[in-house]
Amino acid sequence: MIIHQNYSLKKLNTFGIDVRASFYVRIDSIADLQKALEKDWELPLMILGGGSNMLLTHNLERVVLHICIKGIEQLKLAEDKVQLRVAAGENWHELVLYCLEKGYGGLENLSLIPGNVGTAPIQNIGAYGVELRDVFLGCQVVSIKEGSSEYMDKAACQFGYRDSVFKRELKGKVIITSIDIELTTRDHFIKTTYGDIASRLKEAGIEKPSISDVSEAVIAIRQAKLPDPAQIGNSGSFFKNPELPRDQFDRLQQRFPDIPHYPAPSGRIKVPAGWLIDQCGLKGFRRGDAGVHQKQALVLVNYGEANGKEILNLAKHVQEEVMIRFGIQLTPEVNIL
Repeated sequence: MIIHQNYSLKKLNTFGIDVRASFYVRIDSIADLQKALEKDWELPLMILGGGSNMLLTHNLERVVLHICIKGIEQLKLAEDKVQLRVAAGENWHELVLYCLEKGYGGLENLSLIPGNVGTAPIQNIGAYGVELRDVFLGCQVVSIKEGSSEYMDKAACQFGYRDSVFKRELKGKVIITSIDIELTTRDHFIKTTYGDIASRLKEAGIEKPSISDVSEAVIAIRQAKLPDPAQIGNSGSFFKNPELPRDQFDRLQQRFPDIPHYPAPSGRIKVPAGWLIDQCGLKGFRRGDAGVHQKQALVLVNYGEANGKEILNLAKHVQEEVMIRFGIQLTPEVNIL
């Protein structure tokens, strides 16, 4: 366990916001975590993973516990399926690449999503028609108050669209230390109907895609649309895609016949937030170093020296413009601190 005081988090959040934490603690094992939780810090705790799904708006008078626990363990191998236990500090995309190398299917549509494994269940990460819950079995968590460890199965996690019990009843109460997933080893279910995957594969002349083909298509699409946080600060998709009741969508479609849409649970209709923002003329909009990305309106970016409050104010402006034009309230996908 490594402890630093007055520690800069600039390199530990993908927006590249330069804020400082009163204490920074690197956690490399469950024992480290339990030892850190036993200490009387006299300051609130904050749990940090890959730093990819948050916007920091001020210095943190907190103890930041950075979960860096590593490891991938095979729990069970059957004729057509494999179960893995993956530690929270593993990088998500590196896990996807590991599974592809082994020939394990199920994560290929989730390629190139930033962040670490431990934060993936919190928002039930998803992309191109696949969500984490599709392969999820359960996770190991440590109680912040008690320091005890317990296993939670998928049902207990209460997954929804970019949602879970960890964003609600268990927020600030437990820390995910590993997840268990089940993947296919053969006869993979190839999902290419969402987004531009099918057209990308067709352009490449691929008629019967493998899981690697799908992953490569997803990576190419994301790289063409989304900026690399190593090059320009961002947190990926800043807003959730709104899910509308059928009657509200029907009224909207009468006004905007070309509005893209997808089916969502309970008969609702999902509308791309990026399209809504683009229709408001905000793609490429900029206030100082805080801006809406030029290629993907769903992404807010830090062009260099923007602070968290400036990016937050830009997000509020985007919400206001979408509400005025469409009557839809956009909800941030990132955690704002």
